[in-house]
Amino acid sequence: MSLSAKRVAVIGGGPAGLMAAERLSARGVQVDVFDAMPSVGRKFLMAGRGGLNLTHSEAAAPFLARYGARAAQIAPWLQALDAAGLRDWAHQLGIQTFIGSSGRVFPQEMKAAPLLRAWLARLRASGVRFHMRHRWLGWPAGGPATASALRFDTPDGEKDHAADAVVLALGGGSWAKLGSDGAWAAGLQSRGIEVAPLRPANCGFDVAWSDHFRERFAGQPVKSVSMACGSLARQGEFVISETGIEGSLVYALSAPLRDQIDAKGQALAMLDLAPDWPQDKVMAAVTHPRGARSMSSHLQSRLGLTGVKAGLLRECASADDFRDPARLGLRIKALPLTLARTRPIDEAISTAGGVSFNGLTGGLMLSAAAGVFCAGEMLDWEAPTGGYLLTACMASGVVAATGVMDFLDGQP
Repeated sequence: MSLSAKRVAVIGGGPAGLMAAERLSARGVQVDVFDAMPSVGRKFLMAGRGGLNLTHSEAAAPFLARYGARAAQIAPWLQALDAAGLRDWAHQLGIQTFIGSSGRVFPQEMKAAPLLRAWLARLRASGVRFHMRHRWLGWPAGGPATASALRFDTPDGEKDHAADAVVLALGGGSWAKLGSDGAWAAGLQSRGIEVAPLRPANCGFDVAWSDHFRERFAGQPVKSVSMACGSLARQGEFVISETGIEGSLVYALSAPLRDQIDAKGQALAMLDLAPDWPQDKVMAAVTHPRGARSMSSHLQSRLGLTGVKAGLLRECASADDFRDPARLGLRIKALPLTLARTRPIDEAISTAGGVSFNGLTGGLMLSAAAGVFCAGEMLDWEAPTGGYLLTACMASGVVAATGVMDFLDGQP
């Protein structure tokens, strides 16, 4: 049978699924994309509302290190589609990109919608067919987990679909209203497929703020600080929320902070409120005679410590710290902030956990289900914001598509 007679179902219309569909249709395979929502790419569009962070210009080695414990598994994905390749792909769609001051890569227009429109137009022109409001129900009870027996709940009732291979790109468990609800996990587990529990990633954390601090500073950004969890430290900014902390610096450390909460019941984040000042310079400034001035005025004058930073110092340092300038100097460089719990998983930008790599081939086919491939955030990996998550999602779609083609090439 020629490839043009082969049919592949892609279930999930996010970046991973769409990239798999693109690569498969380019090889002449008939591709049908199914999605439970009225339109595809809804989370992709939401993520790009404030400026679509497509990828990152970081060098290959530190880029790969962002995937932490899963770097070895992600490495082949990035060989299939790296940051430079992703920029070239966008340019071929007519979407120019630029590198921001932080090294992040954005479309010239900053928005996700023009890119998605151009992408979908190219997919449709290549023959990809889209089936909206089709929620995958799994496989028939008692039957094998194969691509030839797919069940969907549709506006016209339940329907069956047969394909020669299927790519599951069902997303993680956050932002359920946009389609990523993690409901697929139980169905796969019932088939003996190992699925690690879904957990929040790139998430905020709860802090037991005092009423005074919350009322005064909720919503304010904390800029030019360093945050550490154990030996891992990052510099940047975050935001004080009604319930705790959120923002890019928090997300960069969310994995070790979350893991510490899971292990110990709470996590300790250490804040450096003056990361550009060495400890001895801070100590000299704080211990400098202040005369009749209050400590707050003294810190503002000598260190420029005002507003929310000064508020954090008051909130998290003890009365004894404020009575002893030497102790206070140490606290400014290492201020302990206790995190009680992660915010709910549906508020997280992404999730950790998912289909275990132990049950996957290198081409991302389920060992327990021939012809069934997985891609994207539903796999057991995570990455910080900054373009790393989106890059790996799309790269996994390329790898899954290659795996599908290898599988189909071996079929009669």
